[in-house]
Amino acid sequence: MESLIAEDRCEELRDLSIVNLIVSIVIVIGMLISYLPQHVRIIKRGTSEGISPYFVLLGTTSATSAFANILLLPKSRQDVACCKEIETFHCIAGLLGIAQLGVQWICFTFIFVLFLVFFRYKSVDDTYDEEPDEDSPRWQTALLVASLTLLHGLAVIVITGILSTVAKEYLPAWANALGVMAALLAAVQYVPQIWTTYHLKHVGSLSIPMMCIQTPGGFLFAASLFARLGWSGWSSWGIFVLTATMQGLLLCLAIYYEVKAHANSADAPKSPSQLPHRSQQRVNGFDGDSRADLEGDGATDTTPLLQDGRNGDTRRDYDTHRG
Repeated sequence: MESLIAEDRCEELRDLSIVNLIVSIVIVIGMLISYLPQHVRIIKRGTSEGISPYFVLLGTTSATSAFANILLLPKSRQDVACCKEIETFHCIAGLLGIAQLGVQWICFTFIFVLFLVFFRYKSVDDTYDEEPDEDSPRWQTALLVASLTLLHGLAVIVITGILSTVAKEYLPAWANALGVMAALLAAVQYVPQIWTTYHLKHVGSLSIPMMCIQTPGGFLFAASLFARLGWSGWSSWGIFVLTATMQGLLLCLAIYYEVKAHANSADAPKSPSQLPHRSQQRVNGFDGDSRADLEGDGATDTTPLLQDGRNGDTRRDYDTHRG
């Protein structure tokens, strides 16, 4: 019975839908392009300020669960098995659905890496600010995010390996469990980021162009997976319906603060270059004497977690409109 089902699936892959193929290719390329503005923005600004650590944690673990889910679905395993019998072109076309989630996992994992590399934390020994910035996450938070993300990935690999070796009959149930996990994580993924953006009143290193591409692209991606997997693949395409909806809410909030910031800057009577000399010294939050002290000992209260804090001016006032 299983062999007949496998043969039918291989015949479906041979009967290639050109429209579905084009849409799948566009989605893969579009997904790569959509994440680039976020990667570039973090690197260009030299900080992941404005991006919630818990958004990174939930997003990375959700992407990991979603990728493992589609790899373990019966249809996906049948598609991989059919590659031994069908032409290379049809094999690649049949695996584009898996490739889409793989690309998404790689791109979000890179955001996770950039978040750690350019993470800047507030030191408890800060003596330069009159009031400590309680909004800045501490380095313990970044380490917690990194640890939980790596532990989750390791747990998924170990459990999948054990079931694939000694209990293959439980793989479909495990795949659905991963799908539910991914959907739940995706459902709350944008909640901490929405709160962070609302609390800061600016987007920071969060990329609006990325969200402008991904929000409609998420619904298109979900439709593509639905066409490929049908209702039985609800645990895969449902993730992206939830994610696109929440991302749309965050996008509206981010655009609102950007428009408001541009309006305020347009109404401002003077730019920093027009301020008196003494005022210019206070633009970045400290006067000339404290600047000299700061440059003298090289100590700062905001340093990259994985970079040397002495590189560059780590006390700079980041412009949220750049990148």
